[in-house]
Amino acid sequence: MSDSPARSLRARNQQRARDEIVEAAYLLFAERGYTEVTVPDIAERAGVGRTTFFRYFGDKQEVVFAGEEEWLETVGQWHGQWHRERTVAESPMPPSLPEALALVRETAMRICAKVTQDPARYVVRERLIDQNPELGDRAARKQRRFAETIGEILREQGASAQTVALAPQLALACYNAGREMAAGDPAKLGPSVRAAFDRLEVAQAGNSEASE
Repeated sequence: MSDSPARSLRARNQQRARDEIVEAAYLLFAERGYTEVTVPDIAERAGVGRTTFFRYFGDKQEVVFAGEEEWLETVGQWHGQWHRERTVAESPMPPSLPEALALVRETAMRICAKVTQDPARYVVRERLIDQNPELGDRAARKQRRFAETIGEILREQGASAQTVALAPQLALACYNAGREMAAGDPAKLGPSVRAAFDRLEVAQAGNSEASE
């Protein structure tokens, strides 16, 4: 059953209020830096009350990482599609490490596209994370959640314990290496992460040849 017009309007208004809070926060962070901005500052710039702010965000850290829950849901939905495709194809074997790595590579590239969808915001966000240890810690926790989600999906597919452990962590390593190589440039993030995965594949191929 589709949502009623009133419910749809309410949802749009809620999304608009949330977006305005995020936009106001990023403008202030760019102007003053993270530590100099308070929740009342953000609420005032967004034209909302403190109660409205806390309806959508627990603190100003959450504003910095706004949208990442949606990215996680997107990853979960895409992996669910991959699971269904394997089921329909009646894939007889659990995913191998190379197959799992191909999957997480595609996931990482989708995340790169999402993260850099707003290039200006990406630049500010990267600077905030690099300059504020508490944001760096929170970013690391977010990454662990992505890795855990991918690991759970691989485990459900019957992947070996080694594949479940290695594939998500190798994906994180490639993403973080690419992020470092991109040096805050949104245009370079995707290509740099792709290059890191390419190097990993070359190393894998070399090890396979050496063992033969």
